[in-house]
Amino acid sequence: MLAAARYSLGGAKRLWREAAFRHETLALALILGLFGLTGAPLWGHIGAVVLYLLTASIEALNTAVEEITDHASPEYSEMARHAKDLGSFAVSCLLLVNAIWAVFVLWSAFTPGVG
Repeated sequence: MLAAARYSLGGAKRLWREAAFRHETLALALILGLFGLTGAPLWGHIGAVVLYLLTASIEALNTAVEEITDHASPEYSEMARHAKDLGSFAVSCLLLVNAIWAVFVLWSAFTPGVG
């Protein structure tokens, strides 16, 4: 378990070097702050954290795909471009889900009887 924890910490350190991941982490802090200011329900906070963790995991996998692709195909390759585009699409889909969740939670905080 210690080795696995070390590998995970190494992955987190590597992922932190990605600007997109830092932006996603900042977005979580801003969303949770906004939820706190608006009196959003606890389930909204929990959902945002769960979605952030899913986003972080997909971002990590996308970064891994990019690293492997760059190593295996340092010159331009249509297949490498497709792999990177697909990883980016996966992250984009989850970012959209995060945005929909944030809007729903904020809407429910201001709309009686919702949530």
